[in-house]
Amino acid sequence: MKKFVALVCMITCIFGLTACGDEESLTKQEADKVSAAEEIAADVIVPLIEGYANDEELDLSQYSAEEIAYFVESSSGVVTDGYAFRNAVTSFQSGLEDVGEIVSVGDAEAVIDDKQIIVTVQIQGSEKDAEAEVIFSNDIFLDLESAALNPISGMGELVKNAALNTLIGMGTVFIVLILISAIISCLKIVPKLQEKWTKKETQDALAAGNGNSQAPAAESYEAEDLSGDQELVAVIAAAIAAYEGSASADGFVVRSIHKVNRARR
Repeated sequence: MKKFVALVCMITCIFGLTACGDEESLTKQEADKVSAAEEIAADVIVPLIEGYANDEELDLSQYSAEEIAYFVESSSGVVTDGYAFRNAVTSFQSGLEDVGEIVSVGDAEAVIDDKQIIVTVQIQGSEKDAEAEVIFSNDIFLDLESAALNPISGMGELVKNAALNTLIGMGTVFIVLILISAIISCLKIVPKLQEKWTKKETQDALAAGNGNSQAPAAESYEAEDLSGDQELVAVIAAAIAAYEGSASADGFVVRSIHKVNRARR
């Protein structure tokens, strides 16, 4: 008996959780708006925007938002904002480059999101399938607020894109590592170059110093011809004779006398 009661309680809990997980049921008014939004999105909005997107002669950028809104409402009865409709046409033009021509418009599914009704329409294209997202205002007017065409990527394309992104990421990392290794290798050459430049500067400085020191020396030992001074010649000759131990200076001939500057060593 206890097992039976426990089983009943378990089943009751399961059904209770299932009921809690269900979406809130829509009122009749909300259900009517959702149904109308799905029908308008699939039968009116998608073909309307596709026609504008495929019209190569029409350039909506030349018209103001008020003019665009007037054209759309007068031709199709759809109330919309001019800016929103122009952006929707641009989105469809971009999406049709991947999707190709729209072969058929499939089922539409709408959900209410606060003040908006979001409708997703399945699109079959000649090149790729897509989803058209159409957003209406959540009121009795169902004004068109925005629309976009989103291509659906297949599994093969997703894998291809993932592999390409991985390859690009790894390639970038390897390139950066190679650049860092090259920079580190170049840093080993910098001390050698710096030592070479320092040595060259030192040699240049020494060469310049030697050149400056030799010039005064040459000037200090510049020869001065004093051989014409007879008295000085006689005195020098006598001094040399006395140094040599000779009694007379007749054996000496003074041809030149050089003045030595002893103030600089």
